[in-house]
Amino acid sequence: MLNWLGFERRVAVRFLREGRMQTLLIIVGVAAGVAVVAYISALITGLQRNTLEKTLGAQAHITVSARDDVVIPALAAAADTTALVHTQPRVQRPRSIANWQSLVPVLEALPAVAAVSPMVSGAGLAQRGEASRSVALMGVDLDRYDRIVHLRSKVVQGEARLGPGEGIIGRELADDLGVRVGDRISLVTGSSTDSLRVTALVDLGVRELNRRTVIVPLRAAQSLVGLPGGATGLDLALVDVWAAQGLAADLAQRFPYKVESWQEANSQLVSALNAQSVSTALIRGVVMVVVVLGIASVLVVSVVQKQREIGILRAIGATQGQMLRVFLIQGAIVGALGSTLGVLLAVALIKAFTTFVRGSDGLPLFAITLAPSLALTIAGVATVCGVLAAVAPARRAAALDPAQAIRL
Repeated sequence: MLNWLGFERRVAVRFLREGRMQTLLIIVGVAAGVAVVAYISALITGLQRNTLEKTLGAQAHITVSARDDVVIPALAAAADTTALVHTQPRVQRPRSIANWQSLVPVLEALPAVAAVSPMVSGAGLAQRGEASRSVALMGVDLDRYDRIVHLRSKVVQGEARLGPGEGIIGRELADDLGVRVGDRISLVTGSSTDSLRVTALVDLGVRELNRRTVIVPLRAAQSLVGLPGGATGLDLALVDVWAAQGLAADLAQRFPYKVESWQEANSQLVSALNAQSVSTALIRGVVMVVVVLGIASVLVVSVVQKQREIGILRAIGATQGQMLRVFLIQGAIVGALGSTLGVLLAVALIKAFTTFVRGSDGLPLFAITLAPSLALTIAGVATVCGVLAAVAPARRAAALDPAQAIRL
């Protein structure tokens, strides 16, 4: 009597051993497909994470500000009269959010919100001697703002400190003005002029931001912009950055303010990230189809080659179900071995990329890691594909008539 618990496995392994070259080739093919899927998935994930970190490293996930000034349209002219109407947009001036002090704790209490930071923003000129540059002025509470963009981690020289009469500037702006930490610069706005001592130089990850950013204490910016006690915006950092658009829409309905998510402010970037994700999904699908077809073709050939053996096994008592499971196990073994080898190959490719592909500064372009969960998922999918690919050959083997198979 056949021991059915181990019979299918032993026969499957023996069939694979007898066709060593075929087995080796299909395992290598599966490994190559899994390696491509795992490597591209890790590459795109690392690229998107690096892009988001650079984009969101200098901006909030959600910004809340006062609504723009609008001109009320003129009344429609009567049917029998002619009216000449010319509507000109209003000049947008710095405006404070009404009752922003009361709004801050309300926003901080939301479960999705990690941090809230008030800000006063405006335009001005930074001057030192004969050098003059137009700048974007930002007045912040340093501790709160650090929770939004991690400003202290971006300091390249000096110490992040915003006491009275102190300021932080981008390193490109420092080069343009010829200043170092400890030097003084003059800030000129439409309403006033102030002198600042530079306490730190920062690298915000974008050259243009470094060239025009000046960060000062919140009270100093209120005086420079002419908004005593005001705040032109509230910056929000979220627990989940991808929840920004939904939360922004909800806040816009609840409060009479202008609310913008980082997705709205970077719509082209979001479109590019979505296109990358779709392309990656298509590549995964095509590669998996190729893997399935490769396994299926090899097992179909194996069924043709092993017809006599299958007939003998059926004649001595093997059931159709057992023969079906023999080839399903072959598909699972090929898928499992190929996926394991493929994951190891993907890890080697990632190691080679991070070792040999470098930027102009000699550092890796961006970090790439193959998460264990992603590796297990890809390996599991490849194994399941191996089993599915074996279904048709297995059914063909189970349907063989023993007498005819032996005579072949």
